[in-house]
Amino acid sequence: MEEDAIESPLVRRLTQLAVPVVEGIGCELVELQFRRELSGWVLRLVIDKENGIGIDDCSRISREFAHLLEVEDLIEHAYSLEVSSPGLDRPLKSKRDFERCKGKKAKVVVQEAIDGKNQCIGLIEMVTQESVTLRTDHGIIEIPFTRMKRARLVIEF
Repeated sequence: MEEDAIESPLVRRLTQLAVPVVEGIGCELVELQFRRELSGWVLRLVIDKENGIGIDDCSRISREFAHLLEVEDLIEHAYSLEVSSPGLDRPLKSKRDFERCKGKKAKVVVQEAIDGKNQCIGLIEMVTQESVTLRTDHGIIEIPFTRMKRARLVIEF
């Protein structure tokens, strides 16, 4: 899949600090963002775990990470710290994300058309080191990770 914007040294260091805190309570750091928004600077941690994230998980990580950030004193200006779950329509960014979501419906946008289509929607059937297999309305399709632009879960109501 395409790489996101190049990480700054600060974001790399923040990630190094966040991972042990997040993993220490049995969660996974899905994404860490530090960027300027309309309301000011925001440091956002997106976390997940096998049975889903609760408010207690977010609160605990927020407290522990905020304390660590205060001690490390890496950020020189005001910012807001947000800790949340990936959401129902979460982006799928890694092999592990796809494995966790086997059996769920996903939409995958590809860089070059596969069978004449730039996107595929189907149930995640299989995940290997190199690809994801989806069961679509038109059959089975294998999509190499190297050809993916982006992917996310599809929520059905």
